[in-house]
Amino acid sequence: MTNLVLDASVAVKWVIPSAGETLTAESFQLLKRYADGEINFIVPDVFWAEVGNVLWKGVRQRRWVQAVAEGGASEISHQDFFTVSSLTLLPEALKIAFAHDCSFSACLYVALAIQFKTEMITADERLANALAARLPVKWLGAFGIE
Repeated sequence: MTNLVLDASVAVKWVIPSAGETLTAESFQLLKRYADGEINFIVPDVFWAEVGNVLWKGVRQRRWVQAVAEGGASEISHQDFFTVSSLTLLPEALKIAFAHDCSFSACLYVALAIQFKTEMITADERLANALAARLPVKWLGAFGIE
């Protein structure tokens, strides 16, 4: 089974697919591979807070209603993703953030991918473009999901 570090930007597409988001079909293909036991997702503990923040922000921006956000939070909270403490990732993530001028929270995911010798999958194309040449970061749109 292949391990992948899952960015919150991908997972949010599963719980709010009606938001007109790009790459929703690709995110569901990835979820199907997880459900079929082909891949396993690893997340830093901040993943859960980031998903919640996106759901809250979407309601605040009137992209969806509160009930949809709460349902999405309930749905995603039932996933059994292997979750790693950010504390263990802090030194490496900070080095990556300084070296590549990226947000610390994004670099937690990258540090996790390095620690587990795997790739981070993100729907954030700008982040992937900034890091993919030097670090194990893949953009969902170019992931090559069958």
